[in-house]
Amino acid sequence: MGWTTDDGAHEGRAVAVAPDGRGSIGFNRGEVLLPGGDRIPEAEVVGWRGQCGCGWTGPHWTRVPDPDRADRTRREVFHRGGPADPDLENRIRAEWEAHVASADTTVADTAAAVDAAATPAPAFETGQSPDSARLTSPTVVNCAVYVDGVRLPGRFSHTDAYAEVRARGAGFVWLGLYEPGTEQLRDVAETFGLHELAVEDALEAHQRPKIERYDDTLFAVLKTVHYVEHESPTTANEIVETGEIMAFLGADFVVTVRHGQHSALHHLRAWLEADPERLALGPAVVLHAIADHIVDDYLAVTRSVETDLDVLESMVFDPATPIGVEPLYLMKREIIEMRRAVLPLAAPMHRLAAVTTPAVPKKVRSHFRDVDDHLSTVTDRIANFDVLLTTLVDATLATVAVQQNSDMRKITAWAAIIAVITSVVGVYGMNFDFMPELHWKYGYPMVLAVIAAVSVFLYRIFSRNRWL
Repeated sequence: MGWTTDDGAHEGRAVAVAPDGRGSIGFNRGEVLLPGGDRIPEAEVVGWRGQCGCGWTGPHWTRVPDPDRADRTRREVFHRGGPADPDLENRIRAEWEAHVASADTTVADTAAAVDAAATPAPAFETGQSPDSARLTSPTVVNCAVYVDGVRLPGRFSHTDAYAEVRARGAGFVWLGLYEPGTEQLRDVAETFGLHELAVEDALEAHQRPKIERYDDTLFAVLKTVHYVEHESPTTANEIVETGEIMAFLGADFVVTVRHGQHSALHHLRAWLEADPERLALGPAVVLHAIADHIVDDYLAVTRSVETDLDVLESMVFDPATPIGVEPLYLMKREIIEMRRAVLPLAAPMHRLAAVTTPAVPKKVRSHFRDVDDHLSTVTDRIANFDVLLTTLVDATLATVAVQQNSDMRKITAWAAIIAVITSVVGVYGMNFDFMPELHWKYGYPMVLAVIAAVSVFLYRIFSRNRWL
């Protein structure tokens, strides 16, 4: 789980630390996912720390094997491994929030110092112009220039970064935006020459997943899917959440526009920057890494959803654990949401992997085939989920109908027994003068005996036929 400031400038999360010092990028079925595709068992985690998209790394919390040795005042915790427990995560979040507050204070103090300075030309970092020294919009998460796969030092505005690339005749710009406003995105579009229709789509979230070509620029809309942890699928209010990442890909730039809380890319940028050889292939590598990351998340989510479906299936066919139809309809609604996020992307991704495109070099296009293959696996799983859920809903409704039929038979059987009693009592309750049994010494016991005998007889018949 991560945390994002309202302006999108800081994205923090608690990460598990591997023995080699690398922070986790996810967890899956008892394993810790690390940058580069590596995995380690949760038991090998040596600690936890906070991490922010701006590059901040929090202090280390050490994992100890003995609960008696755990002392949180010395930053030592006992834990089985894997994700941090809620208490530790809250402590790490508090450290991240302190970092965010400190960073905001530093920026404000710097701005005040610049305004108060008598000299009009303050010193700037290497590669930084006076325009980029001003406070940038909070929706700009990151802007960097990469040459031969290596990030240039310094801070850049998008205009300065693109000018640097054009002046060098090499490299590319990666600009990351979080829910930008109209004016800001139009300014970016003017700098990079983005098509107005694509810009209009990027301003509004909830777009249909697609990959379109506008002249020499590719515009991709990708839906992110996040699995919402819960104790049981029968008590959950939500199973999956979706976000959105849009990417503009040109020959020497890539602009990513994010919508939603579950679309962070800071760990992906760090992972790519750790592999300059790969990043040197150009901006298409960034689009591939984003698509690969999102589709891998699809796979992880489908595995978790499959576990929930197994639980629901066992409950549907287990008489000892009755289940209503509401959890099944909730799961079906969530599967439909996943299908809307995944299925429309299948055909465009296949074309991108198969058709030659100037923005995607041949070496990178071959990697998209792997993404396309994984996406096909996800679509097949979702289709199977839908079929299984339809079967479970039908089975549940049939079970309810059978139960209702059984209840009606029980009600009918008891009504028949009570009808006999009612009819006999009704006859002898009419108070006629000439009713021989009324003046007979054994009339009353005889009537009670007849009522009891007929009731027992009917009860045995109904029980034999399993109506009672």
